[in-house]
Amino acid sequence: MPHRLIETLIQHQRIVTIQMTSTVTETARLMQQCNIGAIMVVAEGRLSGIFTERDALFRVLAQGRDPQTTVLGEVMTQDPETITPDKPFGHALHMMYEGGFRHVPVVEDGIPIGIVSARDVLGPELEEFACDLQRRGHIAESLG
Repeated sequence: MPHRLIETLIQHQRIVTIQMTSTVTETARLMQQCNIGAIMVVAEGRLSGIFTERDALFRVLAQGRDPQTTVLGEVMTQDPETITPDKPFGHALHMMYEGGFRHVPVVEDGIPIGIVSARDVLGPELEEFACDLQRRGHIAESLG
């Protein structure tokens, strides 16, 4: 898995971005709808930041900010570290480990084309585990 290229991890990903003038509440709702823990923030189509669940917790709620009036430009992580799609996933994992973060935007010429997370490393293992549980369920039903 660490040797797989980033481009293979993001090839079927739906790219979700938001403007830096959006409020935290609007952003949290979009993140909930898309079931994502981080969102890429753009200005004029180019990556300008990233906003994560941790940002919402530490930079908004813990600081007593009003999420309905606070805009992302005030609380996002500006100019986050990024990776290109031709790099191996292991490189992204190393970046996450060294930087203490869990999401890395994937960009080409400053334009966001995807995002990878520490959770992506569990993809195949998680899928195999789910299949195993389903198989066990079918066996239990058969033995009844």
